[in-house]
Amino acid sequence: MISANGIAHIQLTVRDVTNSRPFYHRLLHETLGMGIQYDHSEVFYCIGGRTGVLIRSAAPEHRDTPFDQQRIGLHHFCLRLRSREDVDALHASMRDFGATFVRPPEEGAWAPGYYSTLFEDPDGIRIEAVFIPGSGNLDRIKDGPLAPI
Repeated sequence: MISANGIAHIQLTVRDVTNSRPFYHRLLHETLGMGIQYDHSEVFYCIGGRTGVLIRSAAPEHRDTPFDQQRIGLHHFCLRLRSREDVDALHASMRDFGATFVRPPEEGAWAPGYYSTLFEDPDGIRIEAVFIPGSGNLDRIKDGPLAPI
């Protein structure tokens, strides 16, 4: 059996990199301290914390198609942070930037100690940031799938 070692990167298709770049620059580089790998008119890519996030513009024929969580494809992505305070700090930074929040930091039932916030990028792509103490559900999954929430 192969053992996965996390997700190396995620690539998001946005309507226009020029319009989305300020949001992702604030989130990834300024707030989360990720290093900028590529930054030009077609691609913005940051790496840090064993994670890469890249945004690329949609093809011209798709730039007017809105993001929809219920369509096939990405529902949202979630960044794991190191503390509840980091979740609160990220929330404050993105709130001050003017991000649209689905919910402020709160505890959730997904795992013991689950503490997260959920917000949207300029195209409505949802981004969650979470802190889970210890290994969260990672130890529990060894015994088989968890019951649905």
